[in-house]
Amino acid sequence: MSAVLPPIRVQRELPAAHPSFAGHFPGQPLLPGVVLLAEVLEAALAETALAAILGPAPVLASAKFLAPVSPEGDAAIVLSIEFQPLANGLRFEVQRGTTSVARGQFSARQA
Repeated sequence: MSAVLPPIRVQRELPAAHPSFAGHFPGQPLLPGVVLLAEVLEAALAETALAAILGPAPVLASAKFLAPVSPEGDAAIVLSIEFQPLANGLRFEVQRGTTSVARGQFSARQA
């Protein structure tokens, strides 16, 4: 793909009543990493150009979870997603306030 795709930023609200908090570490609820990854992938696939690059079966190339996301306080997260032409995929970062909580890469499945 020769066109440069601009980075996207998406804010997602995660209410304290989100069902993932209830079952993940009762007594000390945390948002599971798989929910963060699902939020990123859903946001990326909502963008037509990124969905075309990733194809029907994106691969999680890497992920690093840097800080927990609990239901206390402002549970809004911001997803920053950037196309990476050399990797044929995208790089992402998830932030809560000024704290980076996760980062990684999705790529298109190689034939």
